[in-house]
Amino acid sequence: MGGGLLALATIVFVWIHVADDLRGGEPFVVAGIENATAKQKSGTAAAPSVSNPAGKPETNEAPKTQAGSQTVTIIDGKTGARQEVVIHNIDTSIPAISSNADAASGSSAIDARFLEASRHGPIPRMASDGTRPLDVYASADATAADRNMARIAIIVGGLGIGGASTAEAIAKLPSSITLAFAPYGADLSRWATRARGSGHEILLQLPMEPFDYPDNDPGPRTLLTTLQSDQNLDRLYWMLSRIQGYVGVTNYMGARFTSTEKAISPVLRDIGRRGLLYVDDGSSPRSVVAQIADSMKSPFLRADLLIDAQPGSAEIDAALAKLEMLAAERGIAIGTATALPVSIERIARWAKAAETRGIRIVPLSAILPKAKQS
Repeated sequence: MGGGLLALATIVFVWIHVADDLRGGEPFVVAGIENATAKQKSGTAAAPSVSNPAGKPETNEAPKTQAGSQTVTIIDGKTGARQEVVIHNIDTSIPAISSNADAASGSSAIDARFLEASRHGPIPRMASDGTRPLDVYASADATAADRNMARIAIIVGGLGIGGASTAEAIAKLPSSITLAFAPYGADLSRWATRARGSGHEILLQLPMEPFDYPDNDPGPRTLLTTLQSDQNLDRLYWMLSRIQGYVGVTNYMGARFTSTEKAISPVLRDIGRRGLLYVDDGSSPRSVVAQIADSMKSPFLRADLLIDAQPGSAEIDAALAKLEMLAAERGIAIGTATALPVSIERIARWAKAAETRGIRIVPLSAILPKAKQS
């Protein structure tokens, strides 16, 4: 079986220009691939390119999978037509407790009670006694947070694709800062395990349809308003299976999707019933997620500002100062940032002196109960 390069897509993260590989951080995975609908007579699989996430129309022939293989459904974002391909040598095993140095400072154990099988691999679920993954994978810092201090939670996202930026974020940022991973990249489980082993709470980012899609494309398997709910849920399950141990999910882009109740409601309902937190990154004033999550009584938080909307040192420092003012006024505040080198450097520098100014940096789960009451 010949090896091949399967380019999942070109992902437009702001920081992609500073990634540490020749692809500029473009997500990729190396795997053998066969077209489940176009077998050649010799038995040698065709190797179609799937760099276009729209794919081709579906056929009626069932895909043939082997051990260690995974069937991927490519859905046309406009028509909903499906094509199935088989990707070989994809590791969908559940991460075990790590004993290496990456996890030396914390537990990276994944509890099987909080997993259920899907056709894409294990995905989170609530335990039979009602215990949530949100509770199990919350950072130890969450329970130790001093509620008499103004508290700030910061999410740094776009991790898991560029190795240098991911390693830098884990190494330089305080463990109380939450790290968010994109569902693309070849080594996500190792990075997620390393982040959790260093004490960070982690989130999974969900690519969602923006208003200018497809000119602005978040990536393959983006959740779309043009798809049926079962198609979006299938895409969601693929994303949820990419890593384990996260306390919740957050949108990546998604202004159109989060403003469309019919599209977002089934996704939020499924996320809530799995015992996961949903974090709205606050980028769209038209988002209806807060109202829907409240009606469903699902764990929910909304970020107050994007720290590196203008990615310069002075601008990031000013945004962090504004975040402090919000926390002083309300008791809590949430900021988001992308894993740009300048963002990591300025946030790490700011965090060192935050407590001297009466600010406690906390993981998201530490402010969830108070935030839901406000």
